[in-house]
Amino acid sequence: MAHSLSAKKRVRQNVKRRALNRARKSQTKTQIKRFEAALSSGDAEAAGEQYRLVVKKLDKAAATSTMHKRTAARKKSRLARQLKSLKSKKG
Repeated sequence: MAHSLSAKKRVRQNVKRRALNRARKSQTKTQIKRFEAALSSGDAEAAGEQYRLVVKKLDKAAATSTMHKRTAARKKSRLARQLKSLKSKKG
């Protein structure tokens, strides 16, 4: 257990930060699942809209250092590739 005042404050800050980070990661994962559901349904229009929302969530997570910016970029790239393959099958 922390003894000094600064260590106790750091513990309190870490608890808050962890809760925020977990919430942001959870929201991102939920949005990715919605995107994947739209992909599996074969609806390119809905998948495109969901992709836009996923990118927004990933960018916000990367901006707040919840997630590294390159991790977010890698995820966006992989999802974009899936969307592109769906659109090429339809077109």
